[in-house]
Order: sequence, then structure tokens, then C-alpha cells
Amino acid sequence: MSSQTGSHNDVSDDHLPAEQGSAQGEVKVADDPFADPGLPPHEDRIQDIDERAAKRSERVVALLFTVSMLATIGFIASYVTFPIDKIVYIFPFGHISILNFSLGLTLGIALFCIGAGAVHWSRTLMDSHEVVQERHPIEASDATKSAALAAFAKGAEDSGLGRRKLIRNTMFGALALVPLSGLVLLRDLGPLPEDKLRSTMWKKGLRLVNENTLEPLRPEDITVGSLTFAMPEGLDPEDHDFPKEIAKAALMLIRLEPNDIKDRQQLDWAHEGIVAYSRICTHVGCPVTLYEQQTHHVLCPCHQSTFDLTDGARVIFGPAGHPLPQLQISVSKDGFLEAQGDFAEPVGPSFWERG
Repeated sequence: MSSQTGSHNDVSDDHLPAEQGSAQGEVKVADDPFADPGLPPHEDRIQDIDERAAKRSERVVALLFTVSMLATIGFIASYVTFPIDKIVYIFPFGHISILNFSLGLTLGIALFCIGAGAVHWSRTLMDSHEVVQERHPIEASDATKSAALAAFAKGAEDSGLGRRKLIRNTMFGALALVPLSGLVLLRDLGPLPEDKLRSTMWKKGLRLVNENTLEPLRPEDITVGSLTFAMPEGLDPEDHDFPKEIAKAALMLIRLEPNDIKDRQQLDWAHEGIVAYSRICTHVGCPVTLYEQQTHHVLCPCHQSTFDLTDGARVIFGPAGHPLPQLQISVSKDGFLEAQGDFAEPVGPSFWERG
């Protein structure tokens, strides 16, 4: 205790460093303490000395690649088989879409098995001899390039790609099949639209209903200079399909002086100067909501596309590529405005199938 807490005079001379050095000899200092210790001796793996172990590793690698192929086939089968809206309970995830679960599971297994097979192959069957590469300038010399090519060729030979045909064939199969998962996903991002973009709810005899009051419209409800929004009768804002249907069938009504209408077909499709046009802008589908009474122009607030309602809703400014489609209207026997059919052309933005 006295040697730890007392003064220097309390410590025995035998425990002082000078005394220790004299008792045990001088400490030997290495000539170069930072010398490269070099690589440890190479140790062969069990696969290097036992062909049966190498065969087992080969079968493991082939099994992983085979599982990857089966998982890819399962991915495609799941995409074709399971409906998108089928919900199941899977512990511990709870209630989830069976389609999303199966796609994620099979694709994950396919990718994991390819990676695991490649890693296992390199760790157990490829050449494991340590190689030292000295630092060199960034630009490789011709000798280095030749050495690299020779090392690559030797690595390719050591990998056994040509000799181990089972691994090679299953690996090529796995790599060839796994991209199919991406192709299947790119097939579409949902159900095909088919001809849904070409038609709306409008049909002959369907009444025009005020979008705000939900009451059928009469000609006297549309005054000169006013802008009225309408929709097909029977379309309920509480319905599940309302946003989808109104996005195509939204209508605007404007009463013009018949003498102001320049287009002959437009005049024939109108009723006493009341013209009905789609509200969906033909640029990117924004609702056309701004109306200038003096010029009879309607304006899309998104990109300022401007349409002349006295001339067939022709585009007079902005990026829209087509006039607004007109709906032919008339008056029923009981005095309500009604459609004479659907729009003569698709509403909204252009699409390549439109031609």
C-alpha cells in the first residue's frame, strides 16, 4: 500500500524501471516497427482438398439458382392469378393484399437466391489464394494491363464456369428469368383503359342537371352571359364512381346570341343559343372555369389555354391542341334540356390511341 500512495522514497528500489531493466536485461527494439508483416500462410478450404465437399457446395449453389428460377415463375403466376383487391390475413402483417405480398415475397426470394448463390460460389469453389497487388500509378502500364488480363483469364478459369456446367446453366437460367419480373410490372400500371377514354355517361335523352343544385335544367335557367356547370342526370356525388365519371362528363352551358355563333354545326347542336361544351381542357385535363362575357372566351386556369365559344371552342391561345368537344342538346317534351348522344370525340387531353 505504501508503494502506491506514499512518496518516491517509500518505493523499493527493486521496482523502479532502472532496476527492472538491469534485472531483466535491455528491451529489444525492432529495427523497423512499421515493417509489413506479410500475409499469413494460406490455408486450404475443405472444398480445396475434398472433391465431395466441392460437389456439395456446387449442389448448394445450383439449388439457390434453381430456387431463384422457381420464385420468378411464382412471381409471374401470382401476378396473373391473384386479383388486386383480394385482402387476406397473414401473421404478423395483418390484413394485406395477397397480390402485393406474393409479388414482394417471390421477387425478394429470386433476387436473394441469385446473390446468395454467387457469394457461396465465390467463397467455397473459386480460387482462394491471397494475392498481393502493390500500389502503382493510376495509369496502368502495358505490363500491368497484360497481367490484369491474365488474372482475369485465370479467374475465369478458376471459377469453373466452363467445367461446372450445372452451375453455369442454372445461373444463366436465373439471370434470364429474373428480368421477366420487371417486364411483367411494366406491362401496365393498372387495368387497361380499353375504350373508356372514348366515351362518357352522356347518351340520347339523358337530362342535363345543374351541378350545384342537382336539379334538371330548363332553357330559361340559362341566361345570356352566365356560365352554368352541368352533369348527367343520375350521377350522384356520393357514389364511388362519381370522381371518375364527372372527370369525363363535366359540362358547361353558355347562352349566346345565335347571330354570334360562327360555326354552322355548333349552331345546329345548340338550343336557342345555348351551347354545351366539355369542361375538361384538352391540354392536361384541368377544369375550364373562367368565362369572359364580352369576348365569349373560356380560359383554363392551369396553363391559360383559351377557347372561343363563338367559333366551335377553337383554341386561340395556349398549349391546348384541340377544341373543346361540344355536346348536342335539345329540349324534351316536358321542357328540360337533354343530350342527343355522347360527345362526338373523346374529351380531355390527347392520347396516342386517339389518332
